[in-house]
This record gives sequence, structure tokens and C-alpha cells, in this order.
Amino acid sequence: MAVKLRLTRLGAKKNPYYRVVVADSRYPRDGRFIEVIGTYNPMTEPAEIKIDADKAKKWIANGAQPTDTVKALLKKSGAIE
Repeated sequence: MAVKLRLTRLGAKKNPYYRVVVADSRYPRDGRFIEVIGTYNPMTEPAEIKIDADKAKKWIANGAQPTDTVKALLKKSGAIE
């Protein structure tokens, strides 16, 4: 099972809001997930990023691969170096 840290989209049309989730890579973007580890709201100024650093580190240590976007968000929030 290839586990990834990725975004799932919520919110209305032209008003995106994302959850940072841990999901099996075979499931669709907005489909089934294992755990929610944070949120990302790009519509506020500055963008609002809330990520549980402990959960993110635990999943990465267990072999989960963050997508490029999630990796950038983790760096901005200070969850990883």
C-alpha cells in the first residue's frame, strides 16, 4: 500500500479550501482517506496553514510520501525542515 500525504479539495466553486490528508495513492483525490492531519486555506491573506506536526512526522517516519504541494506546505508551517 503506497501511502501519501496529499490535499483533498473542499469549498465552493472558485473558493477552494483544502484538507491535508493521509491516503492510499490508489484512491481518488476527494475519496477515501486514512487520517486528516491539517487544513490549508489559500483564499485568506496570508494563506492559512494549520498542520499537526507530530502526526505529519509520524506518518513520514512510517513511509508516507508527501506530494510536492504538501511538502512545500509542511516546510512553510515548520513541520519539517
